[in-house]
Amino acid sequence: MAGGPREVLTLQLGHFAGFVGAHWWNQQDAALCRPTDAKEPPGELCPDVLYRTGRTLHGQETYTPRLILMDLKGSLSSLKQEGGLYKDKQLDAAIAWQGKLTTHKEEIYPKNPYLQDLLSAEGVLNSDGIWRVKSIPNGKGPPPFTTTTTPKPVIPTEGSIRVWSDFLRVHLHPRSICMIQKYNHDGEAGRLEAFGQGESILKEPKYLEELEDRLHFYVEECNYLQGFQILCDLHNGFSGVGAKAAELLQDEYSGRGIITWGLLPGPYCLGEPQKNIYRLLNTAFGLVHLSAHSSLVCPLSLGGSLGLQPEPPVNFPHLQYDAALPFHCGAILATALDTVTVPYRLCSSPVSMVHLADMLNFSGKKVVTAGATIPFPLVPSQSLPDTLMQLGEATPWTPLSACGDPSGTCCFAQSVVLRGLDRACHTSQLTPGTPLPSPLHACTTGEEVLAQYLQQQQPRVRSSSHLLLTPCKVVPPYPYLFSSSLSQQGLVLDGPPTGAAVESIPVLGALCSSSSLNRALGDLAKDLARLDLRRWASFMDAGVEQDDLEETLQELRSLAQCYQSGNSLMD
Repeated sequence: MAGGPREVLTLQLGHFAGFVGAHWWNQQDAALCRPTDAKEPPGELCPDVLYRTGRTLHGQETYTPRLILMDLKGSLSSLKQEGGLYKDKQLDAAIAWQGKLTTHKEEIYPKNPYLQDLLSAEGVLNSDGIWRVKSIPNGKGPPPFTTTTTPKPVIPTEGSIRVWSDFLRVHLHPRSICMIQKYNHDGEAGRLEAFGQGESILKEPKYLEELEDRLHFYVEECNYLQGFQILCDLHNGFSGVGAKAAELLQDEYSGRGIITWGLLPGPYCLGEPQKNIYRLLNTAFGLVHLSAHSSLVCPLSLGGSLGLQPEPPVNFPHLQYDAALPFHCGAILATALDTVTVPYRLCSSPVSMVHLADMLNFSGKKVVTAGATIPFPLVPSQSLPDTLMQLGEATPWTPLSACGDPSGTCCFAQSVVLRGLDRACHTSQLTPGTPLPSPLHACTTGEEVLAQYLQQQQPRVRSSSHLLLTPCKVVPPYPYLFSSSLSQQGLVLDGPPTGAAVESIPVLGALCSSSSLNRALGDLAKDLARLDLRRWASFMDAGVEQDDLEETLQELRSLAQCYQSGNSLMD
């Protein structure tokens, strides 16, 4: 990449963000650890955009995510706050105090069986207490280990996953994890439930200074920082944490891109009215405040609605998942995220975060929707033009922003990525002289096929598209969600199942500025306006005033109006 990688710093705020983030980093790790006989050529995606090199106190080279994550007390399970890669704090250091000592020890959580088994596959803990990790293929890291046998992949069971750290296989830098000790992850008391509570956290000097110190540490070592991506829970008090963090980034790092992914777990639970009302309020406040301070905001959810109307979770023809499990939902959303963020992670001709946002957010449209086809349904005997033609005129991806069915809506601008298809199937393989089934079959490159297809679907829409050979990795601890009709490479079999586990998949992903947001944000505003706030005084007691609510309601309505059909760049 000319001039070096355009670095991105990731902020991961909240526990569901932890599930999505753990899957996201595991997928990055799987892509780094590609075997030497990999079919896809190296170099399409630049890992240095997301990762940083460093050294332990013992001089061992490391390669860790450029990441700051915040979560609540009790959310780490067996993961240490300082991580496990660098030397632990010396608890047995000489203590100058000679008087009586009282030691208070918190309960130690047992390490998840999956992580126990993973230790032997990923490295060793030496007798000197230093973790020796295996190398990564691009030359960063310590000398590789050699083993006579390849360990069988270890698959965690859903029942063994209690928190996101139970399946995170990536080692973190000691400055990555920031714990909010004043709120609890478990139990009914001391929960971070409301937007105002989250905002107040980063008004406290202790937490604000801790975040600023970590930001400065990572930012100052970057040569070409392009911006920040925020993975943030929208449904709880972390929406307030995210809003204040985005405001801080906008103030201190003007001109950098800030793309926020507002994360919502599965559908509403009908028997929990207070949680549902708080989710509605936090989502509304979060979207309004995050859009004010971010370059772009995208809600991500497998649910069907942002508001109180219960809708079933979205369906994928070749996936079977449990919408009540964050482990499942996080994996699917991470796969979509890994695809739609491709433009600003490319090695060659990347689109910067700022330019991507500028393309999508004209005329005040700071909020966008996401969609993905997981996996993209290619049959080995078919070509890309064949598959796209079979999709017909319907929207080719499953909506992932809880904005309802996109059919009948219009798109104003879109960024589309298709990845994981072998080059041989990019164009039509028809015998010369055979009548062409569609104009797509006349295209000479896969890029031309995809661009022309998008033009046919949305003739008056500003579109950007990318076609990559690199698939999305879905090796353990990614949950096994796939139907038996898929091959090891995620293609749709036209014969009997082979029994081989799916290891990678092709994915079609998109970010859209869509008129579906007019309805979704408008419905959210209607639900908010109908609330009798006297019944939910506890939300207001957390630091939100009546005037704040009225202002949020007005901003939400104004935001919804930006997405009225006909309010297009092309009109």
